[in-house]
Amino acid sequence: MSTIFCRSLTAIASPNKVIFATLPTRTMSSFGRLIRFRDAAGKSRFGEPKITSVAAFEEAVAQGTLEATVFEGNNPFSLKPSSEVAKVQEVLPLLTVEDVPIVKCVGLNYIKHIQEGGRKPPPYPSIFIKPRASIAGYNEDIPIPKLAQDNQLDYEGELTIVIGKTGKNIPKEDALQYVAGFVVANDASARKWQRDPAFAGGVPQWCFSKGFDKFAPVGPLLVSPKIVGNAGNLRLRTLVNGEVRQDSNTNDLLFNTEEIVAFISQGTTLDAGTIIMTGTPAGVAMGMKEPKWLKDGDVVEVKIEELGSVKNKMIFE
Repeated sequence: MSTIFCRSLTAIASPNKVIFATLPTRTMSSFGRLIRFRDAAGKSRFGEPKITSVAAFEEAVAQGTLEATVFEGNNPFSLKPSSEVAKVQEVLPLLTVEDVPIVKCVGLNYIKHIQEGGRKPPPYPSIFIKPRASIAGYNEDIPIPKLAQDNQLDYEGELTIVIGKTGKNIPKEDALQYVAGFVVANDASARKWQRDPAFAGGVPQWCFSKGFDKFAPVGPLLVSPKIVGNAGNLRLRTLVNGEVRQDSNTNDLLFNTEEIVAFISQGTTLDAGTIIMTGTPAGVAMGMKEPKWLKDGDVVEVKIEELGSVKNKMIFE
């Protein structure tokens, strides 16, 4: 993929107000938006959908009229554009287990979510991991194992970074050069195994409680910084069976995209395909006085402005 310059809005503090300046943003993606799709011949391909917005994408999919400019390659991180335009028969899951070496996650990264949990803002990003087997498709049913079914299953709508170029010790000012784009995701969580001392011990643990198979469904659209900059001002909503549970904006993030990528890459190689879930805003079941835990058959939909949505049914095994 070639390096491309685009422009994004950057907040600048002044003594009395916040103003916005348009600054150049250097990105690595040769596409604006990317999907994986099945063409008329039944072949799985990558391409840039011929749309101008998420609403146009969803409408074209619903009407069966979506077309995409084909990108040649075997994975989302080594693609070359072509002049071919193909009819999209079916939008496929964009990222598979084979594409993602690891899922890195940031906890406690929205100010209001930190407050609802009664915690203090951490001085640095709090990092945990999910295994790559936690990756699931945007419309796939999520199997919930027995040990995660007992009145403690939760949702977390999250902005997610997709690393497109391998790097280490990445300076903050260069971070977007390593970002292929952003997707919407749900960080499914078994709270009993995360926080209950009878199960998690004296210190909350996150990896096991959030790392079950398919506990990280990700969206079908990979959206480049060419479109959304550092994704720092996007509305995020989570709905359970149509009821709005989370309604926030990524401008409530404590640590933004550049800070997260720079911090996580210190002394650690970030391989292409690594995805980084950036944390969830207020509104999770755990933060309610009477938690509305997820039940068998519940449908969780996470929507992020410009990035589309995931919509998954919880199926108790």
